[in-house]
Amino acid sequence: MKIEIWSDVVCPFCYIGKRKMEKALEKFPFRDKVDIEWKSFQLNPEQKTNPSISTIQHLAESKGWSLEQTRQITANVVEMAEAEGLTFDFEKAVVANTKNAHRLIHLAKEVGLQDAMKERLLKAYFSEGRNVDDFDTLISLGKEVGLEGEKIKAMLESEIYQDAVDQDIYESRLIGVRGVPFFVLDRKFGISGAQPDEVFDQSLEKAWSEFAKNNPVLDVVSSEDGGSCDLEGNC
Repeated sequence: MKIEIWSDVVCPFCYIGKRKMEKALEKFPFRDKVDIEWKSFQLNPEQKTNPSISTIQHLAESKGWSLEQTRQITANVVEMAEAEGLTFDFEKAVVANTKNAHRLIHLAKEVGLQDAMKERLLKAYFSEGRNVDDFDTLISLGKEVGLEGEKIKAMLESEIYQDAVDQDIYESRLIGVRGVPFFVLDRKFGISGAQPDEVFDQSLEKAWSEFAKNNPVLDVVSSEDGGSCDLEGNC
């Protein structure tokens, strides 16, 4: 069974939602029969990379809030992240366009390292204040998960995977994705946002039940408002 996940590497709820899905899968008896595919999504495709200001500053300016207001608002998200074992530092997070980061995830997919690359980029952005649009940074992060530096460099200096990223985004529009994270289970069930844990548990069970009907050789398991970021930049 396949789970496709549309998300952006600068979306806080995408990182939180990733952890929630992972928790659900840890308890799921057929975890080894589930394939995860990460799909590209850009909350702001026109975003200009600007390492001179933090995400806190950028958010305050774009929303017309004071820095103090912005810190208070993002504090709730930081607490949600902490509940999932994550550390967010919006004061360090660097404003960046994510197109190249998504291209790197596509490269990693070719060698079975997509999930590791996604995780590394999320941590780099939210916890370490790394610029996820900087070529040297992307090469370094890619090498950490096992990719070849020269292949990453060649990819970044070309237009490879540009179309793949655009195709993912186009596909998201076709299925009505308006905010991320957006999880699609076996192309039959969807989860929008970092929903409560029980939503992930129940959706996995339902999707597996349907999937197993068409795959009778497999064992069947039966069983008796989340956050997200939208296209307007609201999180």
